[in-house]
Amino acid sequence: MPRVICLGEVLIDQIAEDIGAPYEQVSSWKPYFGGAPANVACGLAKLGTPVSLISCVGQDATGTDLLKQLGAAGVETSGVQVHPESTTREVYVTRDAQGDRSFARFNGDAQTVYADTLMSAEHLPEHLFADAKFLILGTLGLSSPQTSRAIGRALKLAEENFVKVVVDVNWRAMFWKNPEQVAKLLPVLLKYTDFLKMTEDEAKLLFRLTSPAAISQAYSHLEGILLTNGDKDCRYYLGERQAKHAVFPVHSIDTTGAGDAFLAAFIHKIYHRPLTHLLDPKFANEAIAYACAAGALTTLSMGAITAQPSDRQIREFLAMRETKH
Repeated sequence: MPRVICLGEVLIDQIAEDIGAPYEQVSSWKPYFGGAPANVACGLAKLGTPVSLISCVGQDATGTDLLKQLGAAGVETSGVQVHPESTTREVYVTRDAQGDRSFARFNGDAQTVYADTLMSAEHLPEHLFADAKFLILGTLGLSSPQTSRAIGRALKLAEENFVKVVVDVNWRAMFWKNPEQVAKLLPVLLKYTDFLKMTEDEAKLLFRLTSPAAISQAYSHLEGILLTNGDKDCRYYLGERQAKHAVFPVHSIDTTGAGDAFLAAFIHKIYHRPLTHLLDPKFANEAIAYACAAGALTTLSMGAITAQPSDRQIREFLAMRETKH
């Protein structure tokens, strides 16, 4: 079967157990497996879509544990590199009263070298691209020269093998030594991109546009643009038309990974059908509704991966919403 390849960081989210406390006042942290590409990979595996992760971890206890957890989640890991001298990254995350998170700091100090910055282009498993349908990646890897080269090679392999490229911007300024570099690197990445997902804030920051249709005019080769906006409508441009879908109101506990669950569910939905089906407005709306439901369900419990819903849970959630209308 063709597979989906997710490329990028796998790490530990150290999530504050004290809600509403600033970093200095947090009394305890709980570790959760994370990293956007890894979250998407686990979400796809849980929904039943074959998926591989290409990443890099340190040869430390954290890296070993993450590899085990990926395998247990059903993600194929032959593309995860293990770097002998670097550290697997941990991110400290605080939460406000609404469950919205803020990224406070990393483990280690200014001298720490993180494994996710050292992905080797030479060690990318080319055979995975030969039968892949989608390559999914974010922008964080572009912040380091070595991983940026690996991304460049992955994009070339995707192009040679007719693999559709999905980019979730997932902008995190704290990962960049020089955040202004993204202005040079993003246009290069977008040349290879077929589907683009971002938040409304990211669209404002990077494109100065918040309309998917307007973005598609500037980048006419894009086949789809998905714009999420927290607990507000999701706007999208699919099948050459713009539409929107209301989010499902739920009582959120932790929003970590909601966007990743949304993307995994959207890709799962379109993986099983020819992409020409997106020209049908009804199918496009169904795919977005399914993705919105997955995002909402993920916020109902802690952690990005443990909270991800199954296909059955998403379908039951949507069926309950339909009977209420």
